[in-house]
Amino acid sequence: MRAEQSGPRQPARDSAYFDRWYAEMEASPAKDAILRRHLDLPADLGSAGVVPWEALDEIAQALRMPTDGLLVDVACGRGGYGIEIAKRSGTRLIGVDFSAVALRDARRIAARRLGPGRAEFRVGVLTDLDLPTGVADAIMCTDSVQFADPPAAALSEFRRVLAGGGRLALTTWQPTSPGDPRVVSRLRNLDLRRELESAGFHHVVVEQRLRWRAAERGAYEEAVATVDDGRDPALASLREEGRRALDSFETLQRIVAYATAP
Repeated sequence: MRAEQSGPRQPARDSAYFDRWYAEMEASPAKDAILRRHLDLPADLGSAGVVPWEALDEIAQALRMPTDGLLVDVACGRGGYGIEIAKRSGTRLIGVDFSAVALRDARRIAARRLGPGRAEFRVGVLTDLDLPTGVADAIMCTDSVQFADPPAAALSEFRRVLAGGGRLALTTWQPTSPGDPRVVSRLRNLDLRRELESAGFHHVVVEQRLRWRAAERGAYEEAVATVDDGRDPALASLREEGRRALDSFETLQRIVAYATAP
């Protein structure tokens, strides 16, 4: 999953890394089962992050999309979260990710959950969505904006692609104490309110979600306690992430942010 952990050792997270990561996930029912239990996700959702099911109602309402509008899901992964919100809202969907493996899964899941003609998935990166200016009625980006270098460049791109009055929803983590050296560098000084306001967004709301963070803890604790026979790389990865996370769990806050394009 795309959860962010503290500590100095983080692998390079390029498209090849995530292609391997998603391929391993496909062959790991154990990892998906752990996440489903703690995040309360449907078996066929095709999620990749650690956003719980209860969050999708909140995000769908906050985006306030018009029926038949366009939702862009940035760094969509296997697409499950954006597909579900498009389904609830009656909107069209464009998912953007730089992993071809993830997009292959997203197309399959969208065909099953949305039907034909409702979704399109394309290769792109956080700072260059390769979409026309002002085309989107809403943008969502779950657990990924921190991978942009810098995050401010991604927020400027989101603002460009959003129509005037369009809404943005982000989920990520921020340090409990800014500058804490135990926090991975890409998150150590992240301040979404400051960055969103600097990018020109209006009506910025940035809040903690303690229940979402508690669900993460439960998933990590189960993963660490699960016996690993060495034949499931995705489970092994989750176990390692869990060990790192639980060692310094208090250093990060679970964050949701909403904002409006001018």
